[in-house]
Amino acid sequence: MMDELYYKVRNKVLEINSNNRGVAVVEIILILVVLIGLVIIFKSEAVSLVNKIWKAVTEGAGKITK
Repeated sequence: MMDELYYKVRNKVLEINSNNRGVAVVEIILILVVLIGLVIIFKSEAVSLVNKIWKAVTEGAGKITK
């Protein structure tokens, strides 16, 4: 009787542990939410940095062509 109950519980636990497909989807969604949040928070800083880099590149290109 106890052996039968033990094996049923054991098999159910093994079945639950082997079904991890949904976990990966949740992890990907959480990572995307964090990345989107970071983009929203640091958008102005990123735009400013890109503008500074672009200005330096165009000024440098102007020196090369002269």
